[in-house]
Amino acid sequence: MTGGRTRPTHRLPIEALVSTTVDLSQASGLSPEAYRICILCRSVNSIAEISAILSIPLGVARILVADLAESGFVLVQQLDDGDAPDGRPQVTLLERVLMGLRNLA
Repeated sequence: MTGGRTRPTHRLPIEALVSTTVDLSQASGLSPEAYRICILCRSVNSIAEISAILSIPLGVARILVADLAESGFVLVQQLDDGDAPDGRPQVTLLERVLMGLRNLA
């Protein structure tokens, strides 16, 4: 799915919001996973939600979304920086994401 890459080209926090920017008829050359992300993001979803809904690892979701953003298929909106000084997500942010994921079920 990622062509062997383990890191996205851009830093994408798990709470970054993603929305599709193009008509899906223009997305015919995408991989099945990337196309599914475009379909899902016709309504705004976070990276964490994309990962959970499509049952793909979070790292893979980040890489695919970064690729789609570079190609202009999706728009990524990042909220204020919820990371601690050491670069890790803050516990309160993780708790909010977990609560949101639980509400999906």
